[in-house]
Amino acid sequence: MMTEKELVIEDIITDAMATPSPAKSMGDPGITPLSPTHILNDSEENETTRHPYVVVVAIDFGTTSSGYAYAFTKEPECIHTMRRWEGGDPGVSNQKTPTTILLTPDKKFHSFGYAARDFYHDLDPTESKQWLYLEKFKMNLHTTANLSIDTDLHAANGKKVKALDIFAYALAFFKEQALKELSDQAGSDFDNADVRWVITVPAIWKMPAKQFMREASYKAGLVSRDNPDQLIIALEPEAASIYCRKLRLHQMVDLGNKTAFNGYSPTENVGMGMTQGDRYVVVDCGGGTVDLTVHQIRMPEGHLKELYKASGGPYGSLGIDYEFEKLLCKIFGQDFIDQFKIKRPAAWVDLMIAFESRKRAATPDRSNPLNINLPFSFIDYYKKFRGHSVEHALRKSNVDFVKWSSQGMLRMNPDAMNALFKPTIDHIIQHLTELFDKPEVTDIKFLFLVGGFAESPLLQQAVQKMLQGRSRIIIPHDVGLTILKGAVLFGLDPSVIKVRRSPLTYGVGVLNRFVEGKHPPEKMIVKDSTRWCTDVFDTFISADQSVALGETVKRSYTPAKPSQQVIVIHVYCSEKESVSFITDPGVRKCGTLKLDVSGTESPAARREIQTLMQFGDTEIRAMAVDVATSRSVKASIDFLSQ
Repeated sequence: MMTEKELVIEDIITDAMATPSPAKSMGDPGITPLSPTHILNDSEENETTRHPYVVVVAIDFGTTSSGYAYAFTKEPECIHTMRRWEGGDPGVSNQKTPTTILLTPDKKFHSFGYAARDFYHDLDPTESKQWLYLEKFKMNLHTTANLSIDTDLHAANGKKVKALDIFAYALAFFKEQALKELSDQAGSDFDNADVRWVITVPAIWKMPAKQFMREASYKAGLVSRDNPDQLIIALEPEAASIYCRKLRLHQMVDLGNKTAFNGYSPTENVGMGMTQGDRYVVVDCGGGTVDLTVHQIRMPEGHLKELYKASGGPYGSLGIDYEFEKLLCKIFGQDFIDQFKIKRPAAWVDLMIAFESRKRAATPDRSNPLNINLPFSFIDYYKKFRGHSVEHALRKSNVDFVKWSSQGMLRMNPDAMNALFKPTIDHIIQHLTELFDKPEVTDIKFLFLVGGFAESPLLQQAVQKMLQGRSRIIIPHDVGLTILKGAVLFGLDPSVIKVRRSPLTYGVGVLNRFVEGKHPPEKMIVKDSTRWCTDVFDTFISADQSVALGETVKRSYTPAKPSQQVIVIHVYCSEKESVSFITDPGVRKCGTLKLDVSGTESPAARREIQTLMQFGDTEIRAMAVDVATSRSVKASIDFLSQ
């Protein structure tokens, strides 16, 4: 609960002439902070003029695979994707490398990607138990309820390791790879200070997860805390959107025609030119999440406006792996699978790689079965564990459509494989259906399917069936690199997205004058013979409210005691659009706004600290100034230490 000591808000009734703040959707709560509270920032300073970065490097840190791409600011049209990786998988493009990391038994970084996987794989089984191997760990940032700097991850051998260390190691690896490639090109050492870094995250991630990525970047030495602007956090579907609207006809497939556009001039733009007001949906289907974004093109510059807050969920292709694991548990027993994963971790990785390539071969009209190689150690260990053969287990389990082939393979009927896809695809279709029912989401000209999972013919068919021709489904050719290339474009011009929608309602708890009949009696407190209503939610910004780039919310705070060094203000959030009290259901404390007011003591009777919060960007920022002295006050907003 917030006491008046912690936070005193200026006792000023809004003047009838003052412009009402769009951030006050609840009507005038009696006492409002100093007006005006909402400012639109018109300064159209171009980012690149202020920071003479030589190159923009974007890192797509994916759930299943990762990569980087870059462009020199002098030739922004020319986007380079990284060199091909050693040790690729059959049937899988190796423009990216698997998001796998290997640490030595004493938790030092050893290798990343294919190299980590291959080295781990070649270790003797007794030795491999000592090493720490992690894969597909990115989703933990989305699923961990109280994410903090101290959150742990579990390696394949069950040992715990700090998530921050793992993410920092991975980012440091990409930093080193990219700088090495740039140095080779330049013929001399390339300076990190000349690089603007962009890291992509799912749009549905909450603020703590975005801040976590930033903290990991500081730890990895990508950028320093003194120069936070050198790193931009980009939202994956936004990046995809920026790239998609620049697509030329020869760079995509229209699912309606099921062919690449060959009959047209290859220089024509998508949809024979996206024009003013065109609306389109980007469905970013990755390994961990599926993210939906709705954008509208605003001419003449082709800026983008978000029409509906990003939505989606943990419905990436990982869901299919989980279903496969569930199937194995059904056949061989959960107890065996749990033991096998810990006792033979490298063989488990092998089995999942074999499954991955079959997963990619699943199509709606396939009639012949899909064979999955069972590693020898699986067959061997099962016999030791259960005392009978894998073949016996398959016969005994009443799982339809999965047979044992004499060549040592699991033989999956196409229907069995399609059943593994079903729960994940159903989630995506349900989400899309809900999105298309929203009043803001009408007249969608195109639906872009991007991300690695977008290559799945089963998913493509389901989306086509759901849309029934309401908008054209476009799939870029290099569907897995769409986000990476878009992130580079975003880094070159971060102001391309002019309007976003706030995913949540944000605000703070304040005291307001008690109004009989309006405020609940149990919220009343009396101080110095004045009646106050406590726990009032002072809204900064509402869920799904349009926020322009650079738009700020202004509030003034006064330290309760003249000697106070730090003002700590708890920030609350909710998915509901209108919130009255911080005690309302669904409202939770999500962050802390810290104002360091040391060294700003002034003779004024009441010190006024004016705080500006920016909500129109991919991250929330805070700035503050001491009004009497015009000196800036150190302001920080923290979402990780709850």
